[in-house]
Amino acid sequence: MTGIVYKSTGSWYSVKTEDNQVFECRIKGKFRMKGIKSTNPIAVGDVVDFELDQSTDEVAGIIHNIHDRKNYIVRKSVNLSKQTHIIASNIDIVFLLVTINNPPTTTSFIDRFLVTAEAYGIEAVLIFNKIDTYDEATLDEQLYLQYVYSNIGYKCLRVSAAEGKGIEELKAMMKDKVSMFSGHSGVGKSTLVNALEPSLNLKTKAISDQHQQGQHTTTFAEMFNLSFGARIIDTPGIRGFGIVDMEKQEIGDYFPEFFALKDQCKFNNCLHKEEPHCAVKEALDNDEIAWSRYKSYIQILEGDDEHYRTDIYGEGKAQDTE
Repeated sequence: MTGIVYKSTGSWYSVKTEDNQVFECRIKGKFRMKGIKSTNPIAVGDVVDFELDQSTDEVAGIIHNIHDRKNYIVRKSVNLSKQTHIIASNIDIVFLLVTINNPPTTTSFIDRFLVTAEAYGIEAVLIFNKIDTYDEATLDEQLYLQYVYSNIGYKCLRVSAAEGKGIEELKAMMKDKVSMFSGHSGVGKSTLVNALEPSLNLKTKAISDQHQQGQHTTTFAEMFNLSFGARIIDTPGIRGFGIVDMEKQEIGDYFPEFFALKDQCKFNNCLHKEEPHCAVKEALDNDEIAWSRYKSYIQILEGDDEHYRTDIYGEGKAQDTE
């Protein structure tokens, strides 16, 4: 039998077949993916082959094969620095929920996420959520970020789940696709999914006032079929996003505005740091590239994963501070 993994709880997987039957399955013995050192060999979105376990009275399946993935998105495992955690696979479009101050989403986090999506060939869209709560200063900041990312070529949506703003536009982008929502805990993922499909009634929690951080309400990734012809993978909130398995020479290629200038650099292996006649550095000096983007790039290039949860502006230009 063949089906799609809709939910993973670490040891059990809910697999849905084409005729909408759901089977709880586990993995047969030691299951290792070729070339992927991952804490979870199977992820939500995987297409798997399984057979029913005849050795028990309960109806349960044993997964014995994973079909090739179109793509997948990973992050560093929180506890095991050399291991990765596959968040989801076979995704058509990923939406990163960004909030300005409730909780704050730094541009270093946004850029790491976008670089990862670029590297795995997944279309990424930024959703600026909770726009109903913005004061004038917050609105200015949000519009500036939207200006920066729109100029690079990323689609940006302004959404208020509470007031229903931007919901129909979002539905249109999701139709006939497998979407993934991601972002820090507390950015309103579950509330937004409920606004898209009220019958799901996903659990939501208030922001923790003490730390201005969201509390984890989703503990495992799970896929849902939506009534308007879309599927969504809801994921746990991500506190930090470590970049995995990238060569220094390729990181700049995942910044579209850097890649566009690459052939104008004097050296074809230019890292856009100290090299002479670097088109990226010249564009930076001419305010054609955002300082926040360049700082994110340098931070990733130097492998500064120890500090990827912290903001990185300090000496940046005034309008780039967050």
